[in-house]
Amino acid sequence: MDLPALLAGLGLGLSLIVAIGAQNAFVLRQGLRGKHVGAVVALCTASDVVLVAAGVGGVGGLVQQAPWALVAVRVAGAFFLLGYAGHALARALRSADEALLPSRAPERGTLAGALGTAAALTWLNPHVYLDTVVLLGSLSGTHGDGRWWFGAGAALASALWFTALGHGARFLRPLFARPGAWRVLDGLIAVVMVVLALSLVVGLGR
Repeated sequence: MDLPALLAGLGLGLSLIVAIGAQNAFVLRQGLRGKHVGAVVALCTASDVVLVAAGVGGVGGLVQQAPWALVAVRVAGAFFLLGYAGHALARALRSADEALLPSRAPERGTLAGALGTAAALTWLNPHVYLDTVVLLGSLSGTHGDGRWWFGAGAALASALWFTALGHGARFLRPLFARPGAWRVLDGLIAVVMVVLALSLVVGLGR
């Protein structure tokens, strides 16, 4: 085991993933609602493992040679994030009734729907490719034969973070026992989604 490479990957992975973003906001909300948490955490973690492996395996270099692919993903991601922002805003403006209280009448949502949203927020996010595949993949090369241990550390960071975020959210449920708290959360999620979508569009001109 190359412990220095493993720890370096763990540190970089955490620094890249511990930030407010579309994926984290969704995992947090599912954790607060207590809906399909394990499945969503597993999907997000598995997706990151695949992306990390692709980056360490050299796909990042290929992506840099095909900028049109990132442009396409940016456009698709921006539209999806704006749509998700619209749904979050609609929830935030909904009248205060028992439908907003997850402990009484949980928001309708199937397992397939939750996984589909989590997958879209992961795979339609260009920042995932830039950070995980390109940046992390490039830095893994500096560890030579230990690059796969570096990748393992980054994958471990994702597993630890999503598990803590999804399952740890239950400790905040008392705070979200009131509809007003859910309104604030959904309002913040809508703002974050719009900002991320605009950043994707602005990035097209760079």
